[in-house]
Amino acid sequence: MPNAATQGNGVRHEKGLSMEFDCQQCGACCAVFRVSFYWAEADDAPGGTVPVDLTEPVGTLHRCMRGTQTKPVRCVMLQGQVGQSVACGIYEQRSSTCRSVQPGDAQCLKARLHHGLPV
Repeated sequence: MPNAATQGNGVRHEKGLSMEFDCQQCGACCAVFRVSFYWAEADDAPGGTVPVDLTEPVGTLHRCMRGTQTKPVRCVMLQGQVGQSVACGIYEQRSSTCRSVQPGDAQCLKARLHHGLPV
């Protein structure tokens, strides 16, 4: 979810209508899914970027963002209110898992539905 600039993505819906999804007005994905990733993405590994103190171990090879392994799910770095105005506190350092979710993709739509946001 973008922090610096608003990004949207036009998505074709079943009814043929197009809708823009703005990550900075959503944040649902950060409050639905466990954000797990390979351990070496954390900054205690060479080349890692995710601050290790914001993570928890998930087995021996993976970590997750704190706040995403328990219910209710909410990433520790999600700032703001889901569905209104949000930002990621470590946007430039976020994991590949976070980078992989795109506005309007299946994960995005599932998260939006979970929070009662329009799809």
